[in-house]
Amino acid sequence: MESLMEKHPVKILIVDDKKENLLSLQVILAGQGYEFVEASSGKDALRILLKNQDFAIILMDVQMPLMDGFETAELIRQSDKLKHVPIIFLTANMDTSDYIFKGYQSGAVDYMIKPLSSEILKAKVLVFTELYKKNKELQLKEEETAALNHKIVKANEKLAQQYAAIEKYATELKQKNAELDAFTQISSHDLQEPLRKIQTFSNMILTKEYSNLSEDGKSKFDRILYAANRMRNLINDLLVFSQASTTEHIYEHTDLSVIIENVKEALSENIKDKKAVITTELHGKIYIIPFLFVQLLENLTNNALKFSQKDIPLTIEIKSRMLSGQELENEKLQPEQNYCHIAFKDNGIGFDSQHSEKIFGVFQRLHSRDDYDGTGIGLAIVKKIVDNHNGIITATGKHMEGATFHIYIPQ
Repeated sequence: MESLMEKHPVKILIVDDKKENLLSLQVILAGQGYEFVEASSGKDALRILLKNQDFAIILMDVQMPLMDGFETAELIRQSDKLKHVPIIFLTANMDTSDYIFKGYQSGAVDYMIKPLSSEILKAKVLVFTELYKKNKELQLKEEETAALNHKIVKANEKLAQQYAAIEKYATELKQKNAELDAFTQISSHDLQEPLRKIQTFSNMILTKEYSNLSEDGKSKFDRILYAANRMRNLINDLLVFSQASTTEHIYEHTDLSVIIENVKEALSENIKDKKAVITTELHGKIYIIPFLFVQLLENLTNNALKFSQKDIPLTIEIKSRMLSGQELENEKLQPEQNYCHIAFKDNGIGFDSQHSEKIFGVFQRLHSRDDYDGTGIGLAIVKKIVDNHNGIITATGKHMEGATFHIYIPQ
């Protein structure tokens, strides 16, 4: 209520042609937080009310020269904005019923006969000022409600526009997904069919006509087969990349060691050729999409095999642990969320730390194709699989000192 008083002080208009009476009223009502506005005549009161209409009550003497209190009150009541302001007449002559009736008829709500009782005057004024404050408070709440309703209407309009935009984008996305499915179908069959024929007929020629070919012809056929195989690998990787987002998300509590054994079996020839050693230190099952995680670890292992150092046997360490985001001290993680942290470390050729983000991009290569074969999609697939698990992957490395991939999967 104090804040209301500060913003909207209770103002009282006191009207009397005698200065001592104006002062006397202010002395009686002092200490209540009221703001007094003085008028020395009816005409003066009307002039003030035309400029300022926000009064809690009007205390008006009846007997004034030129324009008495009754006439002033009647003129006040003719204004729609002022007719609700309560008027209390103060006079020494309202001692007859006719006189009292005239006071009420002119618009007064009450009257007091002089000499005034200080306590009764304070009590009557308090009733009307409290009513004024309640009305003002209600008015302010109505204004706040109206303003809030206006904001809600505007917000709803904005939400409707956003919803319409989302609907539009959803339709476009649905169409794009349909186009992607069509592309996947084409990639899985129509694009690979010509490649199969190229490979088949090239192999037939090399098998039956190899002895009739010149060395240059043999070299060119080898290059045809190499290019066809590379194109097939590229198409297969693109299919895996596109399907990594559309694969049905069926989570299972999975033993990571089982997945790693499957990967080792699938890549056994390459692991044997590189004389690679894979060690693990795993703690418990993790909640993942098993099919995608097989692809993730297979791609990381292939990456390590591909970029191993020539004269140093390849070692791969895979470790897992369960910790909260706060314990892992990674600002990208939610402190209260539990994560499985998987560290995949190798002693290969590594990479410059400035490329730690670049390596996860599609078709991003740090080396020429002549030095290291590949499609440039393997790590992009890894990142997409981690994203599908709502996880985070980071990479650290040093040139010729290996690389480490840190994977955080929420549990």
